[in-house]
Formats: sequence, structure tokens, C-alpha cells
Amino acid sequence: MMFSLKGKVALVTGATHGLGMAMAKGLGAAGARLVINGNSSQERIDAAVAACEAAGIDASGYRFDVTSEDEVEAAVAQIETDIGPVDILVNNAGIIRRVPLLEMPLDEWELVIKTDLTSAFVVSKAVVGRMVKRGGGKVINICSMMSELGRDSVGAYAAAKGGLKMLTRNMATEWARHNVQVNGIGPGYFATEQTKPIRVDGHPFNEFIVGRTPAGRWGEPDDLQGAAVFLASAASDFVNGQIIYVDGGILATIGKPSNE
Repeated sequence: MMFSLKGKVALVTGATHGLGMAMAKGLGAAGARLVINGNSSQERIDAAVAACEAAGIDASGYRFDVTSEDEVEAAVAQIETDIGPVDILVNNAGIIRRVPLLEMPLDEWELVIKTDLTSAFVVSKAVVGRMVKRGGGKVINICSMMSELGRDSVGAYAAAKGGLKMLTRNMATEWARHNVQVNGIGPGYFATEQTKPIRVDGHPFNEFIVGRTPAGRWGEPDDLQGAAVFLASAASDFVNGQIIYVDGGILATIGKPSNE
């Protein structure tokens, strides 16, 4: 029962596909009532909700822009009216632009920072204000290995994810006294539709990731579910301000792991 989310409402942003959807399904399988957010087409949100329901998970979908304070406030108020108080918030929405820093236009830089970092502040402010009044809640910010490491051509993304790591720690510092725990998950390299073209034998990047990861493989989206459930549940009530890296061991080592 320590890991049960039965009776809890979990809002997951950017959860219509990929890693966000996988984490959302993990929370739902643990008993949470899911609220899936997206900002693309309503059809895509409806399809995500249908996929959850097909798996026996109670889910609803809401379309709003996580970078818009007005839209977020209106949506959170509507969610709490329609479904109930949000007990668990997963700030997952994000984008990446692979452009060298000297070539990156300012508007592209600002879009990445706004989507990957500022949105977590905007959504958390709306949700946690209500959590504080109720006496507690859980916030999970989806960070990245780029919260710790640099990599060619992803400077804006790394800056945003590094900032999100420190925002997580400051949120924890301010809100722990209100029984709100704020932690992060840092995914490594995962097998998603986005990475499918490079996850083929012989592709240089595939060889690099498999060789660089002590586990010797790409992560599967479901590998994130355990960390998400742990940080959303009572099992983590005295865990605050931490980033759990789910990366197959990449950050634990330097160089290429031994094949022996």
C-alpha cells in the first residue's frame, strides 16, 4: 500500500505520447486518476485518453498551453471542478532544438527555455498553491542527463534542464514545510518513435549509446514507471529535492564500460 496511488489525481503535462505517456500509464496502473495534458490537436489528446482507458486506466484529457499563465490557471481550476484536487503533478512537457549556439536565433532559444523551464514554474505555481491549502502534494519535474552534462548542439535544452534541476531544489526548499515533496527524474536514452531511425545496428549513434551505457541497451519507456510511482507515492514522503537518473548507469561511469 505504500506505493498505491488509489484515490489520487495525477496531472501529467505533455503526456499524449512517448515518455510522458509511459509515466502517465505507470501512475494510472498504480491507481491514480489520470489527467493528460497536451497542446497539439484535440484528436491526439483523445487518442491518448482512449489508449489509457483501453488499458483499464481512468483518464481524462485537457488541452492547454503550459507556458500561458492564464490558460494554466483556467485549466487547473476546471480540472479540480470536473475531477477533483490534483494530488500529483508531473511537469513533463518539453521540446528540443538541435542547433549550435552560435547559429541559434534568440527566438528559438527563448522558446526552448520557456517550454522546458518556465512552464514548470507556471504550472507548479497554479497547482501547488492549491496543494498548500490542502496540506500536501507531490511534484515531479522531468529533467535530463543534460541537467548534468553538456552535449554538442543542445545548449538551450541543457540550459533549461540544468535550470530545472535547480528549480526543483528550490521548490523543495520552499514547499517542504507545507508537506509538498518536489523531486525530479532524469531519463537517459530511450527507445521511442523519435529515436527509432538511429536505433539500428551499425548506426554510429546507436553503437555509441549501447557501448556507453553500462546496461548495454537503450531504455524502454516503461523503465521510467517505477521511479514515477515512487516519487508520486507515500513511499517518498521524506524524499525532497532529489533527481533520480534513470539512465542505465551512464552518469555513474567515465569511458566505455568493459565487455568482460
